[in-house]
Parts: sequence; structure tokens; C-alpha cells
Amino acid sequence: MLTMVDRMDRYIARNVLAAIVVVQCVLLGLDITIAYIDDLGDVQAGYSAFDALLYLLMRTPWRFYQYAPVAVLIGALIGLGSMASSNELTVMRASGRSLARIVWGVMKPVLLVVVVVLLVAEYVSPKTEQYAEAWRLEKRQGEGAILTSRSGWQIEGDSVYRFGAIRADDVVLDLTRYRFDDRQLVEATRAQRAIWKDDAWQLENVATTRIFDDHTESAYEQSMSWDTSFTPTQLERLLRNIESQSPSELWAYAQFLDAQGLKNDRALLYFWQKMLMPLTMGSLVLIAASFVFGPLRTVAAGTRVFYGVITGLTFKYVQDLLAPASTIFGFSPVWAVLVPTLACAAVGIYFLRRNG
Repeated sequence: MLTMVDRMDRYIARNVLAAIVVVQCVLLGLDITIAYIDDLGDVQAGYSAFDALLYLLMRTPWRFYQYAPVAVLIGALIGLGSMASSNELTVMRASGRSLARIVWGVMKPVLLVVVVVLLVAEYVSPKTEQYAEAWRLEKRQGEGAILTSRSGWQIEGDSVYRFGAIRADDVVLDLTRYRFDDRQLVEATRAQRAIWKDDAWQLENVATTRIFDDHTESAYEQSMSWDTSFTPTQLERLLRNIESQSPSELWAYAQFLDAQGLKNDRALLYFWQKMLMPLTMGSLVLIAASFVFGPLRTVAAGTRVFYGVITGLTFKYVQDLLAPASTIFGFSPVWAVLVPTLACAAVGIYFLRRNG
């Protein structure tokens, strides 16, 4: 049988969770609408306005992850603010419920949100982003469009490769190979796609141009084998937007870069952003609670939400500024994530203790 304390916790959790869900839906709806209007300029033969909408819907998991911290901050503000406006929080405090216990009641639904966000970041978003980008490329290929924003370059032996995209079914799209002999370009090969089958690559629709001192020769083959050490997993990490990669992929990618003697700061930065998401959301909840119980407790709910949005944007911009700073000044990327998080938590705890 539920005690009165448990019922209060559930009531607080239900109000806050409902507010977070509503805010997340509103943010996603606005973002998709604005992005759709912007993407209508890319409509062409083979890529219709409906295709542009499907592309944006495929990327919804990534947008869900991106807006989750702001949704938690504003949702906690609205959920607690509505209870404060109806004097429910006052009654709870008068009945002997401590401020810490109320904040813990807010943290419970946030823990559920954190679990969902981490699962999306690890298992859902990477796959949908990869499929959406490759699907859009295939739709636009009929007009000769090349997805340069997602292309990747790699060196192997005497060859330099450019890859357009890789699908979830291990099909590489828009592959170009430049082969050199003593720094002189001797061959350029362009394949529409490369298929991974039976642990080997097979190129399709291959156009090859061989360059000699006094002339060039062109050849076309419908299918040919591709002898390379690249695996689908390696190409996935190379081609996918680093922001959309899962925490486990980011860690593996950072270790790969380190083994190659290359900088891995950016990969580690996004890794720590994802892994420290629970602390980030917890600090934002403390800020939201401090707005309701602290210096903004007497202002209108709309004003609190406005300050909450400003706080969320400030938090994001500080993290974005510390990211390149970690590279310039040589400190660990984990501090680029922890500094604004700990600062938010410290400010929130300060105001809560002052008014507790």
C-alpha cells in the first residue's frame, strides 16, 4: 500500500513528466517545421517535398536527443511552476515535506528520461542518421547530387579514397579512388556503390580513367572486386556525423585516432557529453527548482520559463565555447562538459539552500 510520501512523489513525477513530454513534442514540432521549410529548396526531380518530409522524420531520434536537456529544464519549470501557482507546493511544505524531498520527486521522472535518451543515443539515433543520409543521397543521385557534407577521405597504400555515404546494410555509395605513382596521379576510379558480401567488397557501375603522359584511357565495368583492408565498421565511423555516433562508437573512434597519432579531442568531447548526460540533466533540474523556490518564485510562470530558456541556451553556448578551448589550451574534453554542468548544479544548490 502506498504511503502519503509515495503518493506525493508520484504526483510530482506525473506532473513534471507530462510537462517534459509536452515541451519535447513542441520543440520537435517547431524544429521539424522550420527544417522542412528550409529543405524545400532542395526539392528536385527524384527528391520530392514528401521525400524531404520523410528525411526529416527519419532524423527525429537525433533531434529528440538534442532537445532532451532543454525539454527537461523547461518541463521541470512548467511542472513545478504550475504546482506552485496552485499553492500545492506550499501545502506540501506546510505538511512537513522538505525541499530536498520535493526535488527528489522531480528527479525520478528525469531518471526515466535519461535512460530513454541514453538508449536512443546508443542504439537508435546512429542507425536512423546513417540510413537517412544514405537514403537522401540515393534519392538525389538521379540528378547527380553528391552528399559532400557527409563525405570522408582515407589513404590506403598508394591510393586516396573518397566515400559519399554508407547505408545500414553495409552498402557504400559514391566511391572514388585516386591511385598515385611517385606522387603522380595515374588512375581515377568512380563506382556508384560498393556492396559488402561474404566478407569482401564488390563494386558496381565502375568507371575508370587511366592517365598516361600523352593520353588517357577510359573503361567501364558493371561489376568488379575491390581489394582493400577497409571494413564496413571502419567506414561507418569515418563517414557518419560524429555528433550522431553512439557512445561506444565514439570511444572506439577516439582510441583508433589515438593509435594513429591523430587528435581525438572532438570524439572524446561528444563521448563525455553523452556519458555525462545524467549529471547534465540533474544540474538543469536543480536550476529549475531554484527558479521556482528561489529568487523567481514570485514572478509569473511565463517569466520563469523565459529565464529557463535563457539559462538552457547559455549552458549550451558555454559548452560549445569550451569545446574548442579544450583543444587550444590542452585540457581534457571532459572538463568542457563538467565545468558548465557543475556550475549549474552549484548555482541551483546555492539558491535552494538559501530558500530551504
